[in-house]
Amino acid sequence: MKIISYNVNGIRAAITKGFLDWLQQANPDVICLQEIKATEDQIPTAAIAEAGYPYQYYFSAQKKGYSGVAILSKTEPKNVVFGTGIPEMDFEGRNLRADFDDFSVMSLYLPSGTNIDRLEHKFKFMDDFQVYINALKVDIPNLIIGGDYNICHEAIDIHDPIRNATVSGFLPSERKWIDGFMKSGFIDSFRHFNKEPHQYSWWSYRANARNNNKGWRIDYHLVSEPLRDRLKRAVILPEAKHSDHCPILVEID
Repeated sequence: MKIISYNVNGIRAAITKGFLDWLQQANPDVICLQEIKATEDQIPTAAIAEAGYPYQYYFSAQKKGYSGVAILSKTEPKNVVFGTGIPEMDFEGRNLRADFDDFSVMSLYLPSGTNIDRLEHKFKFMDDFQVYINALKVDIPNLIIGGDYNICHEAIDIHDPIRNATVSGFLPSERKWIDGFMKSGFIDSFRHFNKEPHQYSWWSYRANARNNNKGWRIDYHLVSEPLRDRLKRAVILPEAKHSDHCPILVEID
């Protein structure tokens, strides 16, 4: 079972850059998308179905052209849950879950902290999300949360940890949260297999950052502990260039 997570930074823009051809070549069983920036009626769902993904679920933000997540699947989930039931989270379309026979996949788009107000919102979101997941794992122990967490966990996950130490996404308080979230029962699937530096999933559009590989690893597949023995591989796919992010992949038995 191959599962990809990809912040496409606008699904319509990504499609114009060859996203659907790439998707057919990558051929995941399930793909979680973040920042789709569209409502379902604006998305070429028929073309996506023709690419091999007849089961499509979209949870858009109420604000047009903003945020939003999706899950595309080759097979039909037995259950799909839109949002968390927490209004301030669901207003921005940041969480979508598909339940399959013996595991569940969640597409998550955690807020960025671009200013003081958004940073406060981010921390509120993180606290509420932790409580939500703690309760969810009681009923759904086999959970894969793929998405853009907007946080680098450790210094190895960012190109310049010293200069970025006071920047949202690498603040000590944010790093402490994601560290605690992982320790609450999740495996960073990429680091489970790969301990090498200079492995990133997002690059600024400024200063030729991607060509110089001055990036951040802020996209994760966090896999719940009961799935540990089913992990086969986890990789970053930087050759896909439809967004300022790149896709990440995890494979389980």
